[in-house]
Amino acid sequence: MRIAVIGTGHIGGTLGGKWQAAGHDVVYGGRSARADGPGGEPVATVADALRGADVVLVAVPGPAVADIVAANAAALDGKVVIDAANRMGQAEANSQAAIKSAAQGAHYARAFNTLGWENFAQPPAGANLFFAADERARSVTEELISAVGLEPAFVGDASAARTVDGLSPLWFALVQQSGGNRRLAFRIVR
Repeated sequence: MRIAVIGTGHIGGTLGGKWQAAGHDVVYGGRSARADGPGGEPVATVADALRGADVVLVAVPGPAVADIVAANAAALDGKVVIDAANRMGQAEANSQAAIKSAAQGAHYARAFNTLGWENFAQPPAGANLFFAADERARSVTEELISAVGLEPAFVGDASAARTVDGLSPLWFALVQQSGGNRRLAFRIVR
C-alpha cells in the first residue's frame, strides 16, 4: 500500500515508520520539500506526496487541515483519508466536514487521535485503538492499526467520529491523574 503521511511530527513520523517496517510504501508530505524528515526520510510537498497514494494520513495541527484539504481536493478524491488531527477547543474535534466538503469522493476514517504517539511507538500489550470509518475505509484502517501493534476497535461508520473523539479528553484526564504518564491506552475486556 502506498501511504501519504501528511505531517512530520511525532504522530506522522511514528506511524509512518511503523508502516514502513510493515512493508508499506510511505511518502511524507509537508509545507515544503526537504531532505531530513522522520527517520531520515525525505519530505515531499503535500501535492507530491499525494500523487499515487492509496491512503492519506492527515496528522497536522487541527487548524491547518481545512486549508490543506481544500488546496489538494482533487488529489484526495477516491482515496482513504484517515483523520488523526485534533481541532482542540473547537465544537468538532475532527475534520470530517472539511475533508468531505473538499473531497466528496474521499473515504473517511477517524483514527490515531485518542492516544499519545508513545503508544504507537511501543504499543501496550492488548491495547485497542478505537476508530470510525466509511465502509470503504474500514478494512484499510483496521490493517494499518494492526500494523502499528494495536487492536482495532470499530465503533461505527464515519458518523461515529464524535464517539471516537470523546476518548481524547478521557485520555488526557487519565494522563494528568497519573502524573503525566502518557503511556496509557484503552483495552476492551470481554
